[in-house]
Amino acid sequence: MANRDVERGGKQNRGADNNNNYFYDESSRDTHWKSWLVPAIVVANLAVFIAVMFVNDCPKKITGPNKACVARFLGRFSFQPLRENPLFGPSSSTLERMGALEWRKVVHEHQGWRLVTCMWLHAGIIHLLTNMLSLIFIGIRLEQQFGFIRVGLIYLVSGFGGSILSSLFLQESISVGASGALFGLLGAMLSELLTNWTIYANKEGSIVAFGW
Repeated sequence: MANRDVERGGKQNRGADNNNNYFYDESSRDTHWKSWLVPAIVVANLAVFIAVMFVNDCPKKITGPNKACVARFLGRFSFQPLRENPLFGPSSSTLERMGALEWRKVVHEHQGWRLVTCMWLHAGIIHLLTNMLSLIFIGIRLEQQFGFIRVGLIYLVSGFGGSILSSLFLQESISVGASGALFGLLGAMLSELLTNWTIYANKEGSIVAFGW
């Protein structure tokens, strides 16, 4: 009897170990790849924003007490007046000059490259921080799990698709930002969650993590 109990207990323990290993293996996939592409994209977006602000040079182009630049102590990196840009960023003319998406230029002047360059531009520091924090939270996890090739393709294809939609529905204004690319990564994250729903040990925690 004692031997049977020991054997029975041993089988139960082995079964528990297998279950634990099963969930451990699934969760350990998140750290299978080292994330470097998403941080590189964040750095690239920050560098582009700094370059745009350098070109903008608000103090040189705006004078007068009623049109003072915001954070003038930053010199040529200071922001446009809040009445012009409430997101603490450059002027619309600077964004257009640097590659913002404008329907007329894409269609009539054949500047299709704007469908790509607009993904790397942001209207202001608030816009930039919002997008980059979202990219870090969503993108790093996906890159660790699926690798940089898949995440990079999703980011670029989704961003390009978002640019096309923007050019179709926002024809009276310029468009900038990586929102299309971010929504593509968010969709990939949701797809992964639904596809592997049965293997999650803590389903509630997964939903909360996705909601954040």
